[in-house]
Amino acid sequence: MESQKQHPRVFSFEFFPPKTDQGAESLRATRQRLERLNPAYFSVTFGAGGSTQDRTYETVIDIQQQSCAEAAPHISCIDSTRERLEKMILSYRDQGVKYIVALRGDRPSGSGSSGEGDFRYANELVALIRELTGDHFTIEVGAYPEFHPEAPDAFTDIENFVRKVNAGADSAITQFFYNAEAYYRFVDECEKRGVTIPIIPGIMPLMNYEQQARFAEACKADIPRWLAKRMEAMKEDPQGRLEYGIDVISELCQELLEAGAPGIHFYSLNKAPIVERIWHNLGLSQETGGEVRRPEEIELSV
Repeated sequence: MESQKQHPRVFSFEFFPPKTDQGAESLRATRQRLERLNPAYFSVTFGAGGSTQDRTYETVIDIQQQSCAEAAPHISCIDSTRERLEKMILSYRDQGVKYIVALRGDRPSGSGSSGEGDFRYANELVALIRELTGDHFTIEVGAYPEFHPEAPDAFTDIENFVRKVNAGADSAITQFFYNAEAYYRFVDECEKRGVTIPIIPGIMPLMNYEQQARFAEACKADIPRWLAKRMEAMKEDPQGRLEYGIDVISELCQELLEAGAPGIHFYSLNKAPIVERIWHNLGLSQETGGEVRRPEEIELSV
């Protein structure tokens, strides 16, 4: 973890693009609450096969123009042409966007597409961004402490990550995890290969356990047995379950930061209250200069 301790800590939040105008208004209200915490940026996910790509662009530009925080659009290269990617990258540059989260992306399902496009891997997308824009963007890439579900083995997955770094990535955001040891081991393996860029833990607060258990199964993220059993046992006490989840995630984030993690990237699921409570528990407003409501002022919706 020594490589991570040398970096300044960065805190950020992830949104997914809304599908309706009402959803856009709701997300804007969430963003206005979370920007009071003074994050470095808000990232916005990108749907494969055109499902939410236009909404991603609209959301990014809204953040860029209306928020005090930077916008960080996700761009995935799967199932896309070089021409389309170049147009998107240059458009974001011209809009003053400074961050890009560069990903391979998920293969589109049910579209009849091969899911290949002109680029197959995220390192190729990173190289394209550097070719087109030099050092204009801070490029974030994905990292998988519990390994990418399509990786043939752990060592191949690490080598794939190293390729993204060598192509020009500035830092990485991990897939969400609930096992700190997986993160520590991943960082150690990267250090052995000379990788010292910031590897920021991606943390998904426990909001809707059943939904998040499905997310975890899909991306092969491990939910520790002790946590799964406790959450299942509290199914009939949703308020208590939320409070317990806040405590668990607060303790996880505190452990990671004390160990030297260079910040936290919160997968917000477009909701503010639970993230605000965790932020308060960690005392992060003193570090970022942001403002946070007192716990009694934050209403948790079950």
